[in-house]
Amino acid sequence: MSDTATHRHHAIDYIEIPVTDLDLAKRFYAEAFGWQFNDYGPTYAGIRNPHDESAPEVGGLNLKEQARGGGGPFVLLYSADLDRSVEAVAAAGGKVVEGPYEFPGGRRFHFTDPSGNELGVWSER
Repeated sequence: MSDTATHRHHAIDYIEIPVTDLDLAKRFYAEAFGWQFNDYGPTYAGIRNPHDESAPEVGGLNLKEQARGGGGPFVLLYSADLDRSVEAVAAAGGKVVEGPYEFPGGRRFHFTDPSGNELGVWSER
């Protein structure tokens, strides 16, 4: 998750798919769709951009004990100013449920909207 020139502020930027078996999921998506991955340890694999390997990843497989009940993939938005995005979410009636926290590509937080849908927002360091 880098190269700010290709990211657009508050646009859908990255999709995380919760999986209960990372190796099985990688094998499935590779066989079914030809996806390739960047491994980041035993619990996460980034989905490479299918159009340009030097472009930012388009998503990731995230090992969880169970897939999100009814929630499906996890949508991440990009922010040019993460702290202001946290403030904007709270001011609009959303609830920050995790973070902000550091991760290898930058910082991020998760929030729920008034209907209870959980999304995330990330930014580079």
